[in-house]
Amino acid sequence: MRNQSCQELFILLGFSDRPRLEQILFVFVLIFYLVTLVGNIIIILVSRLDPSLHTPMYFFLTNLSFLDLCFTSSSIPQLLFNLGGPDKTISYTGCAIQLFIFLGAGGTECVLLAVMAYDRFTAICKPLHYSVIMHSQLCWTLVSVAWGVGLLNSLIMSPVTMKLPRCGRCRVKHFLCEMPALIKIACVDTVAVESTVFILSIVIVLVPLSLILISYSYIVLAVLRIKSAAGRRKAFNTCGSHLTVVSLFYGNIIYMYMQPGNNSSQDQGKFLTLFYNLVTPMLNPIIYTLRNKDVKGALKRLVFKKSGDSNFS
Repeated sequence: MRNQSCQELFILLGFSDRPRLEQILFVFVLIFYLVTLVGNIIIILVSRLDPSLHTPMYFFLTNLSFLDLCFTSSSIPQLLFNLGGPDKTISYTGCAIQLFIFLGAGGTECVLLAVMAYDRFTAICKPLHYSVIMHSQLCWTLVSVAWGVGLLNSLIMSPVTMKLPRCGRCRVKHFLCEMPALIKIACVDTVAVESTVFILSIVIVLVPLSLILISYSYIVLAVLRIKSAAGRRKAFNTCGSHLTVVSLFYGNIIYMYMQPGNNSSQDQGKFLTLFYNLVTPMLNPIIYTLRNKDVKGALKRLVFKKSGDSNFS
């Protein structure tokens, strides 16, 4: 009976041992999720509706915002459902879908952030050749590679993780179907799976991160050679937004996936996952909006245009 039940549903324990914390988290998670939805949808609409933002940088930013929407929506609605009542269950199919989207979005974002770093490297280090190098076909190719890597990550790791024997262990000590938490409740030796996870983490996480660091090493040297103070400030503002997002995302990913599981407490893991699954996607549009004059200008133009059209009518 217990073996059969695990083929039908899992129990996401989450924060169920702290009912009062669940009530507080429900309010905060709901607010943060709504802000994430609104912020990223605004970034997508502004980037598509304003012709001045039809550039490679905002094409990649649009993909990042769409990715963040997928990333949060794969788990946050289920988390809100579990926080809002006594039912902590998730169906086996729902868990598999959640894991697939989570792994795919995470892998895609790692590569996409490296692509965005290359775009900034080209814009600052090779400004005269930027439009020639970053043509639309290359942009689509780079984005396709990012999404392809994420899809491949999901296709490899999701079936391996979901098919692990669990001997009736259905209680997942997490608020979502995250790979490390599902591996921990397996009743067989998982060294081979954990080794595969580690190797994929090196390829998907550390390789793009290394490319980002190399790109920004060249960018810093190029910016320091700019004689105009205004030019240096503009370059640092544009790159600072991207570096902030990279630091938030990669810092949590590396801490979660590239250290032995026994080195961090379960509660710490839950809050870190909540941070990069909700807080980081919420901060992305805020960071890019507040630190970017182009986006703020586009927002003003769209708002005034709408108000002008309504007054005229």
